[in-house]
Amino acid sequence: MKKRLFLIFIIALITVLSACSSGNNEARTESGESGGTEEADLDELDGEFDWKRFEGSEINVALNDHPYTDAILERLPEFEEKTGITVNDSVTPEENYFDKLSTNLNAGNGNPDVFMTGAYQIWEYAPSGYIQSLDEFIEDERRTGEEFDQEDYFEGVLNANRWDGAPGNPVGEGDLWALPLGFEYNALSYNKRALEEAGIDEVPETLDELIEVGEQLNGWNGEGSYGIGVRGTRSWATIHPGFMTSFANHGAEDFVVEDDQLKPQLNSPEAVEITDKFAQMIRTAGPSDWTNYTWYQVSSDLGAGKAAITYDANTFSFFNNQEGATAEAGNMALAPPPKTKDGELGSNMWVWSLAMNSTSEKKDAAWLFMQYFSGKEHTKWGAENMDVIEPVRQSAYESDGYQNRIADIDGYKETFETMIDNATIEFTPQPQFFNATTEWAEALQDIVNGDDTQERLDELNDSIENRVSRIR
Repeated sequence: MKKRLFLIFIIALITVLSACSSGNNEARTESGESGGTEEADLDELDGEFDWKRFEGSEINVALNDHPYTDAILERLPEFEEKTGITVNDSVTPEENYFDKLSTNLNAGNGNPDVFMTGAYQIWEYAPSGYIQSLDEFIEDERRTGEEFDQEDYFEGVLNANRWDGAPGNPVGEGDLWALPLGFEYNALSYNKRALEEAGIDEVPETLDELIEVGEQLNGWNGEGSYGIGVRGTRSWATIHPGFMTSFANHGAEDFVVEDDQLKPQLNSPEAVEITDKFAQMIRTAGPSDWTNYTWYQVSSDLGAGKAAITYDANTFSFFNNQEGATAEAGNMALAPPPKTKDGELGSNMWVWSLAMNSTSEKKDAAWLFMQYFSGKEHTKWGAENMDVIEPVRQSAYESDGYQNRIADIDGYKETFETMIDNATIEFTPQPQFFNATTEWAEALQDIVNGDDTQERLDELNDSIENRVSRIR
């Protein structure tokens, strides 16, 4: 009898606990902590695309603190009015953004529904199952309005977010993982006053010319001023702008696939030649504390009249030329990156984009957010009125309002139109990208500081080969 009473008690207790647990889960869903549930099943809905289809939904959006984010936040009320969707936004400074985002995605609870990402991060997120492929949304006329116009994106920019998921295969094929918000390619932003006062009539067109001119410009604007600004911290971000642009233009490759295995090529003859030349440029014409330089220091030195030239994002010339923005506003100009060999001139690219959490329970509402803020109307508005530079859509770039904004920057339009069809992701996609490029930056620091180029790149290549040996 005691055993029966005990069993009855246990069963009752389990029932109560189960009910409490269910209630807690419902509360978490209603509060948005776990993403909630879709307010309507799209498969049960007929008819054409409708911005109001998911009215009453609530989505969570994670954003990096950036000018592109400023444009989104400015127009959130318009989006919410247009769709009836409530957006909970979280904005995090870039130095902490990706760590926080990775933690949230790893939790697998659907929060955030939408997040900002770079193209390189896709190579980690896609294999890990964190990110939602977007092709099924684009191809469904109930989900995507006619004004979306996929053909309006610059092809190379959109394709930066397209990858088949196989380490070693290039971008541009396979699933589309994100919609671009804005991008930058790498070029020479320079101070016209610096070159004029030094009697330099021609902007350098080759890396050898750039080194010669850069050395000539050391001290051009007093003590501490120098010729060429580039990044130098022990970070992937040091490798991806000017260095990777010259690396690829010189015919060097970071990886090849042999016998279904990734093989680094960082000590090839071409890699050694261009690394040696780039290190020479830094030693002879770069800042004295180069190893502390992030994108911010490089851009700030250009605007302050400390760096005469920067070999980095083309947008440096735009932001530092705005009236009242910097001491050297009005003196900025832009030219293509320096050639190292005859042939087609390209540039590595960085793309900020919007992606969807694969565990989101409000994917269709999230998709409305993504197509609105990567759409033609918002991109044009951001390019003309905010700092959505460079715009990812041809219609925004060609608009009179945007063309007026760039008209007073010598060479800006000409350089863009030279580079847009030749800018792409030059890295080989693979999930060890950030670890490998951080090691690469450390090796570049050592070479600039005097290590033998061949020996140090041999060591680097062995280390990275070991790192990627388990990938494929």
